[in-house]
Amino acid sequence: MNAVIDRLRRTTDTVVGLEDLEARLESGRPLRIKYGVDCTAPDLHLGHAVNLWMMRQLQDFGHRVVFLLGDLTTRVGDPTGRSETRPVLTPAQIEVNAASFLEQVSLVLRTDPEVFEVRRNSEWYDAMPIAELLGLFAQVTHAQLMARDMFRSRVAAGREIAVHELVYPVLQGYDSFAMRSDLTIVGSDQLFNEQLGRHFQQRLGAPPQAVITTTITPGIDGRAKQSKSLNNYIGLTDSPRDKFGKVMSIPDSLIEAYARVYTELPLETVGALADATGPAARDAKLRLAAAIVTRYHGAGAARSELAAFRHTFSERSEPAGIPELVVAHDITTAFDLLRAARPGDSNSDLRRLLRQGAVTINGVRTDDPAAPVDLGTDVVLKSGARTWHRIRRE
Repeated sequence: MNAVIDRLRRTTDTVVGLEDLEARLESGRPLRIKYGVDCTAPDLHLGHAVNLWMMRQLQDFGHRVVFLLGDLTTRVGDPTGRSETRPVLTPAQIEVNAASFLEQVSLVLRTDPEVFEVRRNSEWYDAMPIAELLGLFAQVTHAQLMARDMFRSRVAAGREIAVHELVYPVLQGYDSFAMRSDLTIVGSDQLFNEQLGRHFQQRLGAPPQAVITTTITPGIDGRAKQSKSLNNYIGLTDSPRDKFGKVMSIPDSLIEAYARVYTELPLETVGALADATGPAARDAKLRLAAAIVTRYHGAGAARSELAAFRHTFSERSEPAGIPELVVAHDITTAFDLLRAARPGDSNSDLRRLLRQGAVTINGVRTDDPAAPVDLGTDVVLKSGARTWHRIRRE
């Protein structure tokens, strides 16, 4: 029991129901670990993977992850963190997203049947009589639901809250009872919903699940948590090169937190990395980037990326195989050139790259969006940590 809890302690923030968890572990019975997701478009990042690695550690002790696809609750829409009602997805979209979720979580979790099970909450909700559903609603008060910050904020701002959003936490809470969850590992933003799971289990005569909330770290910009919309995340499906480069771009102040939460480096090593300053901080980030790439892609990939990074950046060399980009004749400024090279980025993201000194043209740092560019000959553009283009005019 102590070995299990000690393995989880490194990335644990809080535990609700610690005594319940200890009693389950003492029993020797394999735990049923709830991992519930709504089937919205998945783009899992290292922040999500903190929970997945904790579950993987439990799988290695013989416990079972029950991967709950919220196909029914996806039609309802989780209001967590939202200031507006979320659009409802079609069944076809839900199925595509569910398949993508399974593919991405398998990068961390074991999926052999002994320690992995897939369920859908439509299994019990599609068959539930309306009288029974209303009985569930009767066990939760309006005051309990309105205790959620996001609901209070929306009311204060005069924004609408649909009734189906109010009942979403009830449905997610009942899932814990229906699937006989012993433990769930979530971000702190899901604590309210999972405490409702304990509520329903106790009211319906089942042992209450324990809830572990995990450490949340800022994104690679050092500010908000990792998010696709903010483009400040390291994706699970990012290539080894992208993972390595993104880690090298983080502020020095994040080295310790990333090493502790996103790697299995010994804590003594983590402490030494945290103390690195000046030029040593760059070496600490190299160690961190290699550890993260090793965890997802193996030691060979990490060695290759470390060598490539040192060759390109320490020796100021251009990487091999720079992609060619042909641009129109109306490209006259650094901002025009950057926009042609990175069409998927917003104008504000492009200006941020320039302000941060992350753009060079033929090796010369450029921070002025209006700086003129001469495309009379081929130009080498570097934008961000590891994005290169060889530019020529059409």
